[in-house]
Amino acid sequence: MTRASIPPQRPSLLMACIPIVATLAVLALQLFIFGEFTPHVPLVCGVAITAVIGWKLGYRWAAMEDGMMRIVRVGLPSIAILILVGMTVGTWIASGSVPMIIYYGLKLISPEYFLAAAMLMCAVVSVTLGTSWGTVGTVGLALMGIGAGFGIPPWWTAGAVVSGAFFGDKVSPLSDTTNLAPAVTGVNLFAHIRNMMPTTIPAMLIALVIYLVAGNSLAAGQALDLERIQTITEGLASNFEFSIWVLLPPLLVMGLAMARMPALPALFVGVVAGAVVAFGVQGEALKALFGYMQSGYSLSTGVSEIDTLLNRGGIMSMSWVILLVMIALAFGGLLEVIGCLESLCAAVLLKVRGIFGLQLAASSTAAMTNVIAGDPYLSIALPGRMYAPIFRGEGYSTLNLSRSLEEGGTLISPLIPWNAGGAVVISSLGLVVGDGSWESLLYIPLAFACWLSPLLGLLYTLLGRFIVPASDAERADWVAQDYAVTSLQQLRDQAEVGVRSVKVAQPEV
Repeated sequence: MTRASIPPQRPSLLMACIPIVATLAVLALQLFIFGEFTPHVPLVCGVAITAVIGWKLGYRWAAMEDGMMRIVRVGLPSIAILILVGMTVGTWIASGSVPMIIYYGLKLISPEYFLAAAMLMCAVVSVTLGTSWGTVGTVGLALMGIGAGFGIPPWWTAGAVVSGAFFGDKVSPLSDTTNLAPAVTGVNLFAHIRNMMPTTIPAMLIALVIYLVAGNSLAAGQALDLERIQTITEGLASNFEFSIWVLLPPLLVMGLAMARMPALPALFVGVVAGAVVAFGVQGEALKALFGYMQSGYSLSTGVSEIDTLLNRGGIMSMSWVILLVMIALAFGGLLEVIGCLESLCAAVLLKVRGIFGLQLAASSTAAMTNVIAGDPYLSIALPGRMYAPIFRGEGYSTLNLSRSLEEGGTLISPLIPWNAGGAVVISSLGLVVGDGSWESLLYIPLAFACWLSPLLGLLYTLLGRFIVPASDAERADWVAQDYAVTSLQQLRDQAEVGVRSVKVAQPEV
């Protein structure tokens, strides 16, 4: 019998862990020993390690390549959003939209309330637009400029921006991830949003209080440099024309989002509107506008704070992030096709007891998929398909699962530096510094709303609160839709009779 005729083996738990642990070890070497925030090569090494494991299990290269390309195709919409975010940043700076927000923010907002205001502003914009990435790249960028003018450390501002932006992404009915979670678990969109409020609202309120206290502490700890603020505002006013027309691009995009236009065409309209305003109001040449969309905005005011903040944007500014997303997706796709993710989930499920264990397993799997695969969409889709039959088999509504997926998927995404969400935050807000310092990554623990919400969800479950049992109508829908139903006991029974790797629901991404 030839090797090609031998069916591939399913990986044992140990073998499933090898490519993941090895890849994380290479990442740690690159980040902590070499001191360079460039996870691309370590992830490519991870693809190679996983391919070797797949070959040892009997998988042919063609099958592994197909699996990688299938998952990369799943990520193409997010790559398209990244391209448009880069173009949006370039044209909105050229149009004066971002500079005008910075200008009036420095004029009107008090430093002690700035962090709380930044979180609330990003939350409102993100709920309206339905995109955390677009919010971070536009309004978030402007807020970074205001914070710099007030002398607030950039990691504090970034933490507030991330908390607000990803809160909006989590609860907005226009968000792709908010639609994906109920879709893969088979629940109603608005029932899903309502079920997230017991964790989301308290997490935001706690974060708001922390930002108010921190803002007052930071403002009291240093004298407000009025001369520096005046230099920044005068530099902005001398280089840009400010009028109501300058706010047309963001207002137009928000209006289109409220009219339920999909994110991609809405963002493209915003790019065009920004270019029109830059041409008509700021007097930019048509050739320059194409350059801003491609390579980002460029100016020299002589004010270092302005030049550092506004010389950015363009498609090429997102190339680092786009390449990272594609490599991470390929890595996740390869782990999925050779069965590593399925074996890990099965091993976790065999240890689970009760609803707390299920919730902990679901949110942890979503979070670990963010770490391993580097994509927020996979972190929702893969565990969603795998765990939904178990929740049904245990008699619980899959609303419990969809909430856990958002908390471990959407909210944890920006806290992983090599994840698509984290890479967008770091790139858009200018948090990567040339000397390799990790100081700017302090935004991760300071994005309070993002990690408080999952903890509150687990605390509620431990206390027996906000657990949704399956209703009769939901059970009838399972039968009508022919959804898979598997109890934890059935999984344990399979393991006891000698099934090498417990079969869980195969994800269809």
